[in-house]
Amino acid sequence: MTKQYYLSFDAGTQSVKVAVYDENMECIVQVSNQTTLTYPQAGWVDMNANEYLALTKLGMKQCVRQLNERGIDPGLIKVIMGDGIICGIVGIDENGQAITPYINYLDSRTQSDAAMLQDLKFEIWGKETGNAEPLCMFPALHARWLLTHNKEFQTKGRKFVHNAPYILLNLAGLKSADAFIDWGSMSGWGLGYNVYEKEWSDAQLSILEINKIYMPKIVKPWDIIGTLSAEAACETGLPEGISICAGAGDTMQSMLGSGVFEANKAVDVAGTCAMFCVSTNGIIPELSRKGSGLIFNSGTLENTYFYWGFVRTGGLALRWFKDSICQQAGNDHYYETLSQGAAKVTPGCNDVIFLPYLTGGYDEFSSVKGCFLNMTLDTNQFVLWRAVLEAIAYDYREITDTYRQSGIKIDRITITEGGSRDPLWNQIKADVMNSETITLETASGAVRTNAIIAACAVDENRDLMEMLTNNLKITNTYIPKQENFEIYKQQSEKQKDLLHKLGR
Repeated sequence: MTKQYYLSFDAGTQSVKVAVYDENMECIVQVSNQTTLTYPQAGWVDMNANEYLALTKLGMKQCVRQLNERGIDPGLIKVIMGDGIICGIVGIDENGQAITPYINYLDSRTQSDAAMLQDLKFEIWGKETGNAEPLCMFPALHARWLLTHNKEFQTKGRKFVHNAPYILLNLAGLKSADAFIDWGSMSGWGLGYNVYEKEWSDAQLSILEINKIYMPKIVKPWDIIGTLSAEAACETGLPEGISICAGAGDTMQSMLGSGVFEANKAVDVAGTCAMFCVSTNGIIPELSRKGSGLIFNSGTLENTYFYWGFVRTGGLALRWFKDSICQQAGNDHYYETLSQGAAKVTPGCNDVIFLPYLTGGYDEFSSVKGCFLNMTLDTNQFVLWRAVLEAIAYDYREITDTYRQSGIKIDRITITEGGSRDPLWNQIKADVMNSETITLETASGAVRTNAIIAACAVDENRDLMEMLTNNLKITNTYIPKQENFEIYKQQSEKQKDLLHKLGR
């Protein structure tokens, strides 16, 4: 019997990962290429949708080269599926080409618009989406900004799409009339849709002054939206005609890859935007209230839902410290060096405090920026690195407390994505949140999960839940240390007090 392979990609904030999996969901080859973020004004963060497309094609070409070197025929790849950022959009023209910057959750240019919409106090936000108030990170607000300020979109714009659909659309050679979004990523818009009905909300779009003609059609993640075009095949070395799935949201796929198939499971998606997620059976009023700081989304699978809180520059702060402070850009091994040194630093970092808001704070702390405090002549890069890790964990603690106050029990947290590879940070999180933390054999759960769904999309004999369950294997468990919990509790209170003083 001829073997089959599945190509998967993850279009994240800091990189595009591309991998090929076999029928047993073993990774055969994989590559990663770094993205570019630009900061045209204070609080603005621009990216390029065509760079995402180019990096995906480059990764595919690199995987093809590795397959050939191993004597594996790339023609055996049966289907392509990818995931991307759930809070971020780009405007495209009639031909499906990007004509605006790609704006994502790191951007704060819509702060004043968010405040204006919050003042309207519409109950429909929470009722239909589970999100009680507009936030500047929502694509719905990015769309309003582009409609108002981007002249090219005003004259040539046809649709708004997320980054993974943009990549998939172009790999298939489709145009804007075929623009799509899967039903989970749709909820990444924050506003403008009905989360239970999985459809755009005419009433909300009217309030937002976004014409429905700009919205992509809603599909299922496993729907086949097209096949690899002749042009994309030539650029990547893959054969023309490979089936292409609609794709999914990165957070949704990370949760699935972490074994979250039912309610009351906690997952730390330790990526660029450090996200702490808890699955539910639907909207919980205590969590979907104004000021909770939580966002509600629907999952990849039907009738699955979850809340998440976030530190917008969580993972990005780590990259900033390594690249800009330690001058180790391009040397990802230096993360390990930093954590090995930081493991020797006393918990609490001798009162050194870091505020991780390098792209600006949010809500009542919108005026706060990143900084280090209480440094002495004994402070070195290892102390500062631990302070960065602890600071992000303190924001996690705030989110955890919110969940627990609503009655959700959190006694085990699955840590996934890039941050899960750091044992020191995993232990810090266990101590700060006073909860057992675990890591899985597959840290980048989203990439393999894409391959699993892709396999099931083209082979009806595959059982999705069985494959997802077989994908799980715990590799490490971290038990909270009570003495450290007490230290971190005091330090987190100091950080909170500092935030309130700076936010005045």
